[in-house]
Amino acid sequence: MELNLERPILFFDIESTGLNIATDAIIELSFVKILPGNETKIKTWRVKPWDYAGNCQKKINPSAQDVHGISDEDLKDEKRFSEISDEVQDWLEGSDLAGFNSNKFDLPMLAEELERVRKYMHKNIRINLHEMKMVDVQNIYHQLEPRNLKAAYKFYCGKELENAHAAEADTMATYEVLKAQLDRYPEQLKNNVTFLANFSERQKIVDYAGRLVYNDRKEVVINFGKHRGKTAREVYETEPSYFSWVENGEFTLDTKQQFIQLRRAFETEKAEARKAAMKKLTDKEIEQSIGSLAEKWGSGRLF
Repeated sequence: MELNLERPILFFDIESTGLNIATDAIIELSFVKILPGNETKIKTWRVKPWDYAGNCQKKINPSAQDVHGISDEDLKDEKRFSEISDEVQDWLEGSDLAGFNSNKFDLPMLAEELERVRKYMHKNIRINLHEMKMVDVQNIYHQLEPRNLKAAYKFYCGKELENAHAAEADTMATYEVLKAQLDRYPEQLKNNVTFLANFSERQKIVDYAGRLVYNDRKEVVINFGKHRGKTAREVYETEPSYFSWVENGEFTLDTKQQFIQLRRAFETEKAEARKAAMKKLTDKEIEQSIGSLAEKWGSGRLF
């Protein structure tokens, strides 16, 4: 079954130097863009992983190299992510997103690279990934037939996945699996990106690392550490220094940015409340002054 699209959907997959979102980097990025009418466009980049603070190429973790087979030498002449970020944003613009295990890894890693470009290269990032619908095909798969991409491809498409852990092969496989899922589960799945994004989302997160989540009342809640389960507002009111600790700690740039935005929102609310209280006090003082003048006029006295 072909996808029923109102706007383009961009399937993507990432290979990286390792699995730590905060410290590792993208080395291969593949996009498969499906347009309404099912025209397909494909773009794959090899990327030199860059340590912006140290101004040097990041090393690939040996365990990661064992999986994807890409070496440091393979990437030494490739462009850094900052050099392709404008083109990457062009591909992302106006699209919904889809991937396999993308909510936990690929999307946070992509967001982190974009935030590094913003922070270290001082470039404008016009794409807000948090505003884009995201269909995680693995979450659909795990809810209906729990396994991994290779097993999913064999189960749904009836063939072995060749060249697994190459970004383009994994991306194309993910696209084929989603189409096959729509064919297999017509009563449980709707051919609609909004439905699929909601269906594949396990928990409503605020930052991609899941350090902040929404509760049933749509309040932002801390999802780790000593304040786990408390609302961000409660923590700000009782321990505002906690926000500074996060902003200066070893967290992803996306997580830090969400804490910064929350702090700014709370500070703005507090300032507006203070301003409203002062205005109320001023109005009361004016009323008292008018009352005093009225008494003087009424008694025939000016002073």
